[in-house]
Amino acid sequence: MNFFRGVIGGQAAGAQPSGAETIQKLCDRVASSTLLEDRRDAVRALKSLSKKYRLEVGTQAMHHLIHILQTDSSDSEIIGYALDTLFNVISNDDEEEQDESEEENSQKQADDLGAQFTDIFIKEPENVTLILTLLEEFDFHVRWPGVKLLTALLKSQCTQVQAIVLVSPMGVSRLMDLLADSREVIRNDGLLLLQQLTKGNAAIQKIVAFENAFERLLDIITEEGTSDGGIVVEDCLLLLLNLLKNNSSNQNFFKEGSYIQRMKSWFEVGDDNSGWSAQKVTNLHLMLQLVRVMVSPVNSPGATSSCQKSMYQCGLLQQLCTILMATGVPADILTETINTVSEVIRGSQVNQDYFASVNAPSNPPRPAIVVLLMSMVNERQPFVLRCAVLYCFQCFLYKNQKGQAEIVATLLPSTIDANSISAGQLLCGGLFSPDSLSNWCAAVALAHALQDNPTQKEQLLRVQLATSLGNPPVSLLQQCTNILSQGSKVQTRVGLLMLLCTWISNCPIAVTHFLHNQDNVPFLTAQISENLGEDERLVQGLCALLLGICIYYNDNSLENCTKEKLKQLIDRRIGKENFVEKLGFINKHELYSRAAQKPQPSFSSPEQMLFDHEFTRLVKELEGVITKAVHKSSEEEKKEEEVKKTLEQHDSIVTQYKELIREQDAQINELKEKVSSMTAQNEQMQSTITQQLAQIQQHKDQYNILKLKLGKDTQQSGGTAEGAQVNGLQLEELEELRRQNAQLQTQLTEKDSLIASLRLESAQSADSTTAVSENAELLKELDMMRGQIQAQSAEISQLRAERQDLLRKVETAVQGGMSTAGGAGDAAKTSELEGRLSAQEAEKLKAEVKGLTESRTGLEQQLASANSTVAILQTEKAKLQKEVTESKKEQDELLVLLADQDQKIQALKEKLKELGELVEDEDDLDSRDQFDDDDEDEDEDGEEDEPNP
Repeated sequence: MNFFRGVIGGQAAGAQPSGAETIQKLCDRVASSTLLEDRRDAVRALKSLSKKYRLEVGTQAMHHLIHILQTDSSDSEIIGYALDTLFNVISNDDEEEQDESEEENSQKQADDLGAQFTDIFIKEPENVTLILTLLEEFDFHVRWPGVKLLTALLKSQCTQVQAIVLVSPMGVSRLMDLLADSREVIRNDGLLLLQQLTKGNAAIQKIVAFENAFERLLDIITEEGTSDGGIVVEDCLLLLLNLLKNNSSNQNFFKEGSYIQRMKSWFEVGDDNSGWSAQKVTNLHLMLQLVRVMVSPVNSPGATSSCQKSMYQCGLLQQLCTILMATGVPADILTETINTVSEVIRGSQVNQDYFASVNAPSNPPRPAIVVLLMSMVNERQPFVLRCAVLYCFQCFLYKNQKGQAEIVATLLPSTIDANSISAGQLLCGGLFSPDSLSNWCAAVALAHALQDNPTQKEQLLRVQLATSLGNPPVSLLQQCTNILSQGSKVQTRVGLLMLLCTWISNCPIAVTHFLHNQDNVPFLTAQISENLGEDERLVQGLCALLLGICIYYNDNSLENCTKEKLKQLIDRRIGKENFVEKLGFINKHELYSRAAQKPQPSFSSPEQMLFDHEFTRLVKELEGVITKAVHKSSEEEKKEEEVKKTLEQHDSIVTQYKELIREQDAQINELKEKVSSMTAQNEQMQSTITQQLAQIQQHKDQYNILKLKLGKDTQQSGGTAEGAQVNGLQLEELEELRRQNAQLQTQLTEKDSLIASLRLESAQSADSTTAVSENAELLKELDMMRGQIQAQSAEISQLRAERQDLLRKVETAVQGGMSTAGGAGDAAKTSELEGRLSAQEAEKLKAEVKGLTESRTGLEQQLASANSTVAILQTEKAKLQKEVTESKKEQDELLVLLADQDQKIQALKEKLKELGELVEDEDDLDSRDQFDDDDEDEDEDGEEDEPNP
């Protein structure tokens, strides 16, 4: 212990050891000491020397410190000292401060100590995994130094450490747990660690996002006070930017998780906007950048459109427009808000329409577009603000033909209002302003009002400008060419040339108007043919492009300026090769490639504003076709025109076929729907038929059961015949009716069997004529049965009426006997009826009549089925008659053929006889007679059988 006291704070006797010697002794003590307290004191001493003797501690003690982390993990104090020591060795923060304080060091060392020590440490990936494992320790003295050490490793060698963390089991999850730590120091340093970890690594960004990072970070931002919060809010926003920028998966996850809606509260700025702190400006600036990341033009169109729709629906766009029109907002926040609103409305018709309806809080109210354009053409406004307004106007008109028409309409004579300032008036004022930047911005803005819109290009030709008193008005197109020929600044001429190229491209009418002025073509040829300085080469290239557009989109309506004459003029005055070379000056300019990268104008100074992003797309589209058009001969052009006409015809034919195919597809779909509906109806009808057949079979079974019961009752009642007479009706008559019913049922059964046998015989019969005659006889018998059944039904009805009469009389007699007011005659009748009819006989009679009624109903049902059978037999009869007719026809044809054959045989026999051959005519006759006798015998035997057809 005395040794450590001497090293740390005391003076030892004798010579003072050097730092390297002291560090070597401490390393030996760490390696050889068996007591934990000795090792802990040695590591504490190394920590105190690590800042001053960084190189010595790093080279001699690093492997000993790593060994301590591996073996003494149970002691949090020594682990904390070891982690702090490694952090001091690897971190470059102190070294940077030292380099800044010591002015005599003119250059840094060639090798960065922090990077070297980091390479030594991460050479074994297990060391990084060991740090990740130690972060699970909740002890503050272990977790906090571990977080700082891992952050220093990431700052020094980010890519290598990210790869190790990515493959470590639960590595990212352990780091995400730091955000849930209740100690703000660890949570805040955990944010810094995650910022370094997620830089440029999409895989880690996705893992962090799916570890619920968005929810945790937004909660922290809300807890810290959103835009009014401190540095912690800034760290959270920086981490969110890392997770979302250029990561479509995380952007989609952020949108699907409804986190865009939570961003609206960030931009709720009060009426009193004075006294914005620097931290609030930084926070709000990052928040606006976060919104722009979600709707950036570099994202996929589908994802951008979806985010724009969500921002409008949740009210975020409305909140941004409120900040845009508010007073007291700092200039940089206002500029960034304009850029953010620009990208939120870019290409979204709904958002663009809403932005067009926003008014500034002025008296009278003015549209926000007009207020912004006033700032753009005002040379006293900051340069970045004017660029932002131009970008906002471009985004408002991007794929917005409705907005383009509204802007152009403000320039037309019929819509100009002298009492108010319109967007068109501001653009014209900026176009002819003495400020070259205003000229350029107004020209580019007006060009965007014409982009991909031939209708508005033609409408803009109607615009007339008043130049001075007494002079006639001049068209806007002519005024632009006049200013161009006056030799103004390069920036102004470039802006005007870009406007003219955009205006007349793909608009033959505008080309005709431009060529109608006889001074325009000589001016362009003179500009192109001259050998000017380096600054004028861009103007020459744009003039060549404008002249090339006049050739390519020329409809030959002017005799003096046809395609062929313009090409001859170029060949004679300029030279085709020289023309193409001057045309190539455009895309070779150093500022051309910068403007082609992204839609937003980003220039460090006003002098660099020469190219517009949309114009670079137009140059790429037209440069090749113009070069070909200049080199082509008239014959080639005629051939191309013919090919174009042929292609147009083919396209029209293809279009017609496509329409026909669409109609056929629609018809097929309709037919498919009908088939499906009819199939469903068929299935429903089949199920209904199945149910009805089941019900019919059930009714048949019930009928058979009732018939059997009726037969038994008939047998029982037949054995007890009585000869009593009831109301003049003999019981023998009832028995006779029962017998007749039984006979009718027997006859029906016999006829059913006969019908079945007739069906079988009809299928197998040889002589269909007999079957037809028997069917006719069967029909006659059925008619007779129908008559008998009708007679029986009449008798049953008569019996039923007599029964009802009798019952009515009995009831009357009973009622008369019960009353005391009845006379002596009624009493005599009652006693006589009681003697003639007993109650038992009356009940029996009722049962008899009921049975007869049921029997009649059954017979009627049988008759109906017999009728259906007769209809079927009639159909079969018609078929059989048809077959008989066909068979007779075939027999007649066979007889004719046999007669012909006999004649041929007879002729051959006669020839044989003429040739002297012997022919046995008698044998033939005998065999024929024998064959006829056999046929007669067969006919006699088969008279009672049915012959085969």
